[in-house]
Amino acid sequence: MYHTSGTPQDTTLPVLSVLIPASNEEALISVCLASLAKCTWSSDARVEIIVISNGSSDRTADVANEFRAQFTKRGWAMHVLDREEGGKLAALNAGDRIARAGIRIYLDADVTVDPALLEQVYETLSTHQPRYCSGALRIAHAKNWVTRAYARVYSRVPFLTHGVPGAGLFAVNAAGRMRWGEFPKIISDDTFVRLSFRPDERVAVDAGYTWPLVEGWSNLVRVRRRQNEGVDEIRDRFPELLENDDKPAFPAIQKLKIALRDPVGFAVYSGVALAVRLTPKSATAWSRGR
Repeated sequence: MYHTSGTPQDTTLPVLSVLIPASNEEALISVCLASLAKCTWSSDARVEIIVISNGSSDRTADVANEFRAQFTKRGWAMHVLDREEGGKLAALNAGDRIARAGIRIYLDADVTVDPALLEQVYETLSTHQPRYCSGALRIAHAKNWVTRAYARVYSRVPFLTHGVPGAGLFAVNAAGRMRWGEFPKIISDDTFVRLSFRPDERVAVDAGYTWPLVEGWSNLVRVRRRQNEGVDEIRDRFPELLENDDKPAFPAIQKLKIALRDPVGFAVYSGVALAVRLTPKSATAWSRGR
C-alpha cells in the first residue's frame, strides 16, 4: 500500500518524467530536488517530478513535498508516493505506473544534476529511435580518506571513462522504454537497462551529475560485492543482454601506471576487490551505508 500526494489530475501531459526512488533519504533528497529545481528549461512543455519513498522510516516524503511550491511555480508537476513497502525496483515500477511522459529519467535520490542536464537529455531523447542516455558522471568528494583513495582509482577505470555507464542516472525515450515491461526484481537496475541497448543506441550528453560513493572500507566492500553479484545475476538470468556489453578491458599496463602514480589509492582499490573475493557474502539486508 502507498499514499500519494499530487497524483496526476490535469490533462496537460508532460514531455519529461523524472523518477526518484528514495528510501530513508531525508538527509539528501533536498539537495537532489534543489538541483532539479535549478535546471534550465526553455520550452513551455511541462516536466513532472515523481518521488517514490519506498519503506522509509524517516521524513523522506515530507521533505520531498516541501519542494512542491518551487516546481509548481515553474509550471512543473510534482507527485510524491509514500509506499509502506520497500524495494527500489518495486518503487520504480510504482513510479512508472503514474508517469505520463514518454521520456523518462531514473535518478538516485543522492545525486545532484547540472543545470543543463534535463534539457540536454530531453533534446537527445526526442527521437522515434530507441535511445538510452546519461550525463557526464562525477564522483562526489568523500569525507572518509579510504573512500577518497578508492575514488581516485575508480574514476580512472575504463568502464567509467568510456561509454555511457549511467550509474545513479539513466534515461530512456518512449521507444527505448518498450524494451522491457516492469523492472524485474534484480540487484542492478542500471546494468539491466544499459545492456538493453546496443552501444550505438547509448548517448552521453555534455552536462554532468555528481554521484557519491559510500563512506568507509566496510561499506565499499559491501557495495563492490553487490555490484559483482548484480553483474553475475544479469549474466545468469538475462544472458542475451551480454551481446550489448561493450565494457572495455582494464589492462595490466594501465593498472601498473595507476599504481605507480597513486600507490595508496591503488592499494585501497585492489584491497577492496581482494576482500570481496576472500570474505563470505553478508547475510544482512542491503543498505547503502553512508
